[in-house]
Amino acid sequence: MDKFVIHGGKKLSGRVSVSGAKNSALVLMPATLLNGGLNEIENTPEVNDIYTMIKLLNQLGVESTFKNHKLVLDSSKITSQIAPYEHVKKMRASVYVLGPLIARFGFAKVSMPGGCAWGPRPINLHLEAMKKLGAEIKLEEGYIIANSKKLHGAKIHFDVSSVGATGNAMMAASLAKGTTLITNASMEPEILLLAESLKLMGAIISGVGTTTIEIEGVDNLEHFKINNISDRIEAGTLITAAAITKSKIELEYREQSNIQSELIKFEQSGVSFVSKNNLLEVNAVNLIPKSQDVTTSVFPGFPTDMQAQWIAYMSLADGTSTVTDSIYHDRFSHVPELNRLGANIEVINNSAVVKGVKELRGAKVMSTDLRASASLVLGGLAAVGTTEVLRIYHLDRGYQRIEEKLRSLGADIERITTSEY
Repeated sequence: MDKFVIHGGKKLSGRVSVSGAKNSALVLMPATLLNGGLNEIENTPEVNDIYTMIKLLNQLGVESTFKNHKLVLDSSKITSQIAPYEHVKKMRASVYVLGPLIARFGFAKVSMPGGCAWGPRPINLHLEAMKKLGAEIKLEEGYIIANSKKLHGAKIHFDVSSVGATGNAMMAASLAKGTTLITNASMEPEILLLAESLKLMGAIISGVGTTTIEIEGVDNLEHFKINNISDRIEAGTLITAAAITKSKIELEYREQSNIQSELIKFEQSGVSFVSKNNLLEVNAVNLIPKSQDVTTSVFPGFPTDMQAQWIAYMSLADGTSTVTDSIYHDRFSHVPELNRLGANIEVINNSAVVKGVKELRGAKVMSTDLRASASLVLGGLAAVGTTEVLRIYHLDRGYQRIEEKLRSLGADIERITTSEY
């Protein structure tokens, strides 16, 4: 098991490229199950969640090659519609195979998904959408078993906007007979890219980018080739790294419109930005950050996946801020660990009250999930002395060799194999 050893207090400088988006790739990959062709996804990040999904698709009969961030998936010889526990337990995004398998083959047996340890993240929205489309759903011995002779169009309303459920419903509806109307649909960039991919396959979709999506089902879908978007959460994390270390860096990042809510909050805290084509200059030199309250919400609001990083940043701000997570109410496992670094944070219900301190001091801390890990690395970059971040396998699920990117900017961070837990 690996850990990071960080000697904090180093200024960052230079230019770094933002990797492809893990979350969008994870929905594009199961979409290949809808067709029987050779599909290509460019700009795919080399992170553990991607390899987990590849193994799951291989289990179903998909043949794959992955080189230089180009992922090729051949779905012409599917041999199984069973997604076993051994693969699905590692990652909640595995449930994305449910809709495509039902739509194309009329049957799916998918283990109940796993993933990060925090919070209730129910899949009932996925299951209710499949039922609306005509699938019979049973839950037996930890598996979702779905059957349908032919899915049909339906009206699907999500009480809570969900990226995963919207994506699953869109994929299934693309091969359903008739018209499907999805209301309170997700507007996240990952859904826009999925819709673009489905259209390349021949799906008929309108309303993408709004909360109402209409899909006219077709009989067959073709293969596709698409360029994945860049990772907006990695971009936000790297911006936070510059801000928390009072540094100036440049990000190679194309889709800057996807992080406008974050940029606004950073600007309000005192960070300045200059955008030049696909370059974003981040300037926090000599910054004393001003405390800024944040409430997470669905896109285009402030993302829940940036909540932990923002709390780390606010721990060194001037004043008191309140960070409220309206998406996942108990996503605060990073708070006790940041407090070990000297932060002054109190969790009250689904909010963290952050009283800014003058400095953080290095300590040994424990990662509990993907974004919590990122917040601890950020705290370590700013802390006086040495910080050890244990259990960084969580971080490897979603960040492509983040220590190499930070080291290229001047951070003193090293990955070390350890027996510590």
